[in-house]
Amino acid sequence: MSLPIRLGLFYGAMFIGTGVSSPYMPVWFAHHGLNGARIGLILSLPMMARVATAPLLAVWADSFKLRRTALIVLGVLVTLAYLAMAAPLGFAGWAVVWFAASSMFTTMSPLTDVIGLARARRDGFNFGWPRGIGSAAFIIGNVGMGAILTRGSPELVLVWMVAAGAVSAVAARVLLPPDPVHEEGHTTKLADRFSGLGELLRDPAFMTAVVACGLIQSAHAFYYAFSTLAWKHQGIPESMTGILWGVGVTAEIIFMWFMEPWRRRVGPRNMLMLGGIAAIARWTALAFSPPLWMLFPLQTLHALSYATTFLASLQLVERLSTPRNASAAQTINSALSGGVLSGIATMISGWLFDRVGAEGYLLMSAMCLAGVLGAMRLYAVRRLDPA
Repeated sequence: MSLPIRLGLFYGAMFIGTGVSSPYMPVWFAHHGLNGARIGLILSLPMMARVATAPLLAVWADSFKLRRTALIVLGVLVTLAYLAMAAPLGFAGWAVVWFAASSMFTTMSPLTDVIGLARARRDGFNFGWPRGIGSAAFIIGNVGMGAILTRGSPELVLVWMVAAGAVSAVAARVLLPPDPVHEEGHTTKLADRFSGLGELLRDPAFMTAVVACGLIQSAHAFYYAFSTLAWKHQGIPESMTGILWGVGVTAEIIFMWFMEPWRRRVGPRNMLMLGGIAAIARWTALAFSPPLWMLFPLQTLHALSYATTFLASLQLVERLSTPRNASAAQTINSALSGGVLSGIATMISGWLFDRVGAEGYLLMSAMCLAGVLGAMRLYAVRRLDPA
């Protein structure tokens, strides 16, 4: 089996879980009596802490000789954490266990991106292909759980997540290549790993890039946490929610698989600008609760608001970092986009959803506007100019 396929299957093993946790864990929490504010808080805590937890986990991951070892360990720990969620822990207990499970599970993707980007550059394949396979698995999770919930209990959301964690742990060992963390074959000292992290945090170009990308990416927070509930209030059934999410991710997959020549020609700075502008249009339209027929073309904008900005962020971060701090660079990027900025946005989204419903999307539009303004500053960074 070729490496791009094996990488794609591993992304699939992870994203078949995130395809359920993103839209449907709020349904599980609501089933257990939590209101919008509490759901927003419990989802936001690990996101906000990722600015610390993600770099620390990256430094920890680089302590192993092989990059896949950390992913195996994380997969096992995630499975155990989701199993613990089944206990009647209450709000405080679920918040603690969810914090651990989410912190570890969300770190697995950027650690995998380091492997995929390095191999794509070395072996000459399109990184979008394996990443797109993962997105296809995300759709399976979306649509599959949406169909299950029309007849089954929300408790099945947690069953799915336990299985996804276990599959990820096994897949990390079976599918990922035994690539060394350091080419020379030995592990670096803890002080050296933290030194590489510090270099990134002191680099203004790098921090401008990750904050601009993070603002646009984290503006998906209201959509991820409350689109299912917002559409349900409009009378749209949960089975249709899965289809709508599937439309968005299908557009993402098509973009990743077939737009590689365009991406290379346009460049990451222009991609980030285009994605940010499309995101402003998408969230502003959703704030006015458009009819079902209009949701389908709006969902295709996911190819720009998410896929374009995501791939732009990976390329910008890779260009502004070195092999010595590549893991830390991608996890810092992920920590901002899916971490502290998303955490703050998700927490505020819960408060907004309880008070104004879908109009909370307008805050996401404002975040994207700030991200676009930050992206404009990257045109002055000479390191990002085409060679």
